[in-house]
Amino acid sequence: MADADARTRAVLGRLAALRQHQQDGRRSPHKPLLVLLALSRFAASGSSELPWDVAERELAELIQEFGPASKTPRAQSAAYPFTRLRSDGVWTLDRDVPMDNVGPLRAGVTGRLEASLEAALRSRPGLVDDVARGLVEAHFPATVAPDVLVAVGLDPELLHGGTVAPGTGRRRSSSWPARVLEAWDRQCAFCGFDGQVGGVPVGLEAAHIRWFTVDGPDELDNGLALCSLHHKLFDRGVLGLDDDLALVVSQRFSARTSHGRAIYELHGRRLQPRPGTPTPAARHVVWHREQVFHGLPLAA
Repeated sequence: MADADARTRAVLGRLAALRQHQQDGRRSPHKPLLVLLALSRFAASGSSELPWDVAERELAELIQEFGPASKTPRAQSAAYPFTRLRSDGVWTLDRDVPMDNVGPLRAGVTGRLEASLEAALRSRPGLVDDVARGLVEAHFPATVAPDVLVAVGLDPELLHGGTVAPGTGRRRSSSWPARVLEAWDRQCAFCGFDGQVGGVPVGLEAAHIRWFTVDGPDELDNGLALCSLHHKLFDRGVLGLDDDLALVVSQRFSARTSHGRAIYELHGRRLQPRPGTPTPAARHVVWHREQVFHGLPLAA
């Protein structure tokens, strides 16, 4: 039993260490996305084997959708984690190939989680869910984590299964969400939604501009009160802010009905915080624009 517990701790520790590759506020979810894809295959078949021809398509799509905007070719963006994850001691390839080189991968290379990791995952039911939960919560906010799990083929309900993962040691401020809502008059900073039930805001959330998972502080100048919909769209890179604190809507967003097209009407609308409420700090706005917002803004 002690050996099994030690193996479990080792698995979680080695995979939690992937978080350390985030530097200077730049998001780097490429390796975690690869591991999540491998975990999904392991959960479905008992093997984490991932041929390059599958990774070239599926991993590239995940990186494009959930990583920061990049001009790197899709295949190249997938080749980086597929070859470099070996250096973390959690990933192996069935033949030796150069780092970052797409060409040799197309000769039929297959990757998989390191054998001792697979053995640990096999030895304890539920460990796959624990590892997946730890990874997705370490690299994505709660608004985006379920979407990532669905995209890789894992059940988003695993997010409700408890805690595991060794983290960064940072603790979220328990008072910050209430302070943010109060600072923005308990209404959505984007659309003004202010629904309440029994005097308590409903469907209204405190949103980090720079994500807490990427060292975003629990400070008022890094927070917005947003309705659930606009919080989701902000964290998915559909909505952003320009240097004048006007809303921008990405050209990647489209809608047909009047309800969906109401998002277009947000474009160009300036934030109007109440007097005394700190406006979003420029450094956090720039971080969101560079690391989260996807595509080009709508035309003026």
